[in-house]
Amino acid sequence: MTVPTGRRERKKAATRQKIADAALRLFLERGYDAVGIRDVAAEADVAVTTLFSHFASKEALVFEQDEDFEQRLTRAVSDRAPHEPLIPALRREIQALVRHCTAESAAPIWQMIVASPALRKYDEAMRLRHAESLAGAIAADLDLARPTTACQAIARFVIDAFALAREAADPEAALDETFRMIEAAWEVTRTSADSTGTAGR
Repeated sequence: MTVPTGRRERKKAATRQKIADAALRLFLERGYDAVGIRDVAAEADVAVTTLFSHFASKEALVFEQDEDFEQRLTRAVSDRAPHEPLIPALRREIQALVRHCTAESAAPIWQMIVASPALRKYDEAMRLRHAESLAGAIAADLDLARPTTACQAIARFVIDAFALAREAADPEAALDETFRMIEAAWEVTRTSADSTGTAGR
């Protein structure tokens, strides 16, 4: 998570984290469906209005690193070193995210998500949003005014690679397999971009 620099920003981030921690603790102790927004607010010792100023919905409390995840993906494109190929940079970031999500401590959280239709639906919508942002970053890298179908496809492949690896018995092998296909698809995209004079790295 990006560390806020100002005192006000740090206080806001601390409150947000306190709410998220309280929510997760209650969800894991009692079950997601058994906990209400008022329960979370009381546990975090904040007003319900304060909770909603940080989180738009109950589902968002579970995915509190949603924005950070999205930024990490787009920055893997925009902030990579000069002349560093795009797909290896994305693979490295996805690999780090998968390792975080497949750690033993994360297992109960993903079990809770899988067991809840509401959380699964939120997760799917979140992945689509992340893919849209990533497609925009890829398009910008190719000096395109807007994402092409190819940019959108590559972005969705990358997001799907994360989801597949997260659920695989061997995450590293799953990443190797899916990113070989992504690399091949990217070469096609680059070839097309070369023909129009907008090739990226």
